Amino acid sequence: MDISTTTRAQLAPASFGRTVRAYIALTKPRVLELLLVTTVPVMILAQQGFPPLWLVIATVIGGSASAGSAAAFNMYLDRDIDAHMQRTENRPLVTGEVSPRGALVFAWSLAVGSTLWLGLTTNWLAAALSAGAIFFYVVIYTMILKRRTEQNIVWGGIAGCFPVLIGWSAVTGSLAWPALILFLLVFLWTPPHYWPLSMKYRDQYDEVDVPMLGATRSGSQVGLQVILYAWATVVTSLLLIPVASMGLVYTASALVFGGWFIYESHLLYARAVRGTEPRPMRVFHASITYLTLLFVAIAVDPLLPF
Repeated sequence: MDISTTTRAQLAPASFGRTVRAYIALTKPRVLELLLVTTVPVMILAQQGFPPLWLVIATVIGGSASAGSAAAFNMYLDRDIDAHMQRTENRPLVTGEVSPRGALVFAWSLAVGSTLWLGLTTNWLAAALSAGAIFFYVVIYTMILKRRTEQNIVWGGIAGCFPVLIGWSAVTGSLAWPALILFLLVFLWTPPHYWPLSMKYRDQYDEVDVPMLGATRSGSQVGLQVILYAWATVVTSLLLIPVASMGLVYTASALVFGGWFIYESHLLYARAVRGTEPRPMRVFHASITYLTLLFVAIAVDPLLPF
């Protein structure tokens, strides 16, 4: 009798290393990388120089554990639909490498541990913001919005904006306009980042009845929305120049990389209107590169003498 790959994975005894890798996969490491890219540069901006190394390390550890907790809760709650999507069918709760109870205990442990860690090593404002990010992603996005509205990622994406506030508050113990502008920037960036991905996997989202806008609307409609949000993101990035007294490096980066992001968004729309292959993953990858380079510029700018 032939046994499927998934069934073999469920029946085979897991080695310690394989189990550790499965639990790490619960934290969505690729997403963690992007969150850290937005945290450390904001700490440098808040300090107007490089903060104490111990503070950066403490914030990175706490922020990673917090984001990992949210991701693990998300996989626990979405394990039913993950099993029916090719993009997520190899997640550890689907393959059986991690049990639902194990994932839930792991998620709660990271949530409590990250909050206490940030409170004790940075300050309790950063800890509260971290707990708020977990709540928003798990309850507001995953439990309430994701399966009910095509605008789910717009408001649910707020959870991904919290790292900039956590980084700023870890350094200053408060919040200020530069941090709030960067919060808004990441908020506006999230839809044009994620909607192209949902265009790519629209059939899979349709199959599990998750109403991502990229899967429920035509390519031209989605492309137009991507354009509007991309323009709003770039305009918001320019607000940081007068508010935080940004220099030449950031200004040039915001204009050049922002122009490229907008160009790719317009190209997605133009292809959809012409009826040709829209190639949404180009915009998806461009959005990641844009945000990464912009935040690198945020980190570099305060360290330069001009």
